[in-house]
Amino acid sequence: MSIFGDKIFGNKAPDSVRDSLPAEHPAGASKKSDAEWRQELTPEEYRVLRKAGTERPFTGEYWDTHTAGVYQCRACGSELFTSNEKFDSHCGWPSFWAPLAEGTVRYIHDRTLGMERIEVRCATCDSHLGHVFEGEGYATPTDQRFCINSVSLKLVPREEEQHGEQRGGEHDAGTTSAS
Repeated sequence: MSIFGDKIFGNKAPDSVRDSLPAEHPAGASKKSDAEWRQELTPEEYRVLRKAGTERPFTGEYWDTHTAGVYQCRACGSELFTSNEKFDSHCGWPSFWAPLAEGTVRYIHDRTLGMERIEVRCATCDSHLGHVFEGEGYATPTDQRFCINSVSLKLVPREEEQHGEQRGGEHDAGTTSAS
């Protein structure tokens, strides 16, 4: 089923999405205070991730990156997208045709700035990532473009992923580190 059906466009997004989340929702259960987010994030990260801002096109770190790896949420580290689904849309922001897996992101109807769009948020920490568009004619398997702010992401290159797994395995096998 498309995320662009009447069900989403027929519902008005609540004024405060976080306040409307059930307690068992990860973002509702693990709330950080505004002060904690401001302390952990740079001013630009805070503006985009927590206040649903948008970075200027063609200025972000990953808009034209072709490095193989996994894109994590910069706020919480959840894995959201992979380079396998990234494509060149020439729009000025990183574009993906699908998230890493169902449930890694959530969708909210966004009527700001006089437009009707679908906002994409991290399903774990409820941070703003960008928007998803459909029917633009890109030759992708889903005909969707997840237009994501670079500042909302952290790319973990495939080589680092593999080294991290090896180090993790060695640590679990009884190696200790000095603290």
